[in-house]
Amino acid sequence: MYKLLKKSNISKARNGVLKTAHGDIQAPFFMPIATKAAVKTLTIADIENLQAQIILSNTYHLYLRPGLDVLDDFGGLREFMKWNGPVLTDSGGFQVFSLAGTKSRKDDLVKIKSNGVEFRSHIDGSRHFFTPEKVLDIQKVIGSDIMMILDICTANPATHSQAAKDLATTLDWARQAREYYEKQDFADQNIFAIVQGSIYEDLRKKSARDLVALDFSGYAIGGLAVGETHEEMYKTLDFTVPELPENKPRYLMGVGRPENIIEAVRRGVDMFDCVIPTREARHGRLYTWHHDDLTQADFYRNITITNAKFKTNKKSINPTSKFVELREYSLSYLNHLFDTHEPLALRLATLNNLEFYLQLMEKIRKRIDEDKL
Repeated sequence: MYKLLKKSNISKARNGVLKTAHGDIQAPFFMPIATKAAVKTLTIADIENLQAQIILSNTYHLYLRPGLDVLDDFGGLREFMKWNGPVLTDSGGFQVFSLAGTKSRKDDLVKIKSNGVEFRSHIDGSRHFFTPEKVLDIQKVIGSDIMMILDICTANPATHSQAAKDLATTLDWARQAREYYEKQDFADQNIFAIVQGSIYEDLRKKSARDLVALDFSGYAIGGLAVGETHEEMYKTLDFTVPELPENKPRYLMGVGRPENIIEAVRRGVDMFDCVIPTREARHGRLYTWHHDDLTQADFYRNITITNAKFKTNKKSINPTSKFVELREYSLSYLNHLFDTHEPLALRLATLNNLEFYLQLMEKIRKRIDEDKL
């Protein structure tokens, strides 16, 4: 699935290509989030014009709505949302983390058992049970090019004993998923494992080594950006990434800010996703370029367009954007759209931020080729 094209001479950064049934993907790359079969506020034409190579959607949410019957009737997610490119789907494991502390009718929405996870739907409270095998079956209906296995994302901070317990379950589920994948016909769908173990070096190394022995298509690093410091994240990557095979893609889940992505790329990571560009857009926070030297901490800037200082600013939102709207509309106009709660504000801000993130990945790949990262 993965072909290494170039290794940096000054770091562990690398360029490569992932081959999928629905297109080749130049790595390192960033995946816009289409959790519920849509990138918030954007159309598929927008995503195509952004030249996104792949999108990420979520098994848990698609299972609940629109449901497998609808997706199966359409022949999968691509035809349903009219996207022709590659798709990666999370397994629902992160919902174990994000919903576990939420109370509903005096019960947790999530109960972790040895053979899977029981969810109470956040929509209507109905009960559902996900096993390592079932999440693959769901992703088969979705038609994912990259399927993530079921795992437990350990919250931070966590004791060593709790992280070890979660890891033991995650490894058991990984073995079940790998065995099931071999027995069933998943055609051209790839299966990725998820390295867990919190910030503990011995657990991360055990996780990586045990998963590599099972020979998955690729390997994700989960359980980071969940409360630890940036320094703890980087340290964890320092002792985890070298355990992963060079001829397989490496995916850092849910990360992150531009500087986090650059630091992870320098450590040998290929794949990224994060809600930051779309979520911050909805709060009026825009990412803009300051200069092209990615080795300097100030290569980008955040602006909060709702600040009063932009009320009369006639500068373009982005004078070099490929989108005419971002070139022609002023910062003043965007300030006004947010002030009056016009939905157009959210679309323009989202286009701006995703364009920035995808340009960042293009610049990263170019710097690696030039041995400048």
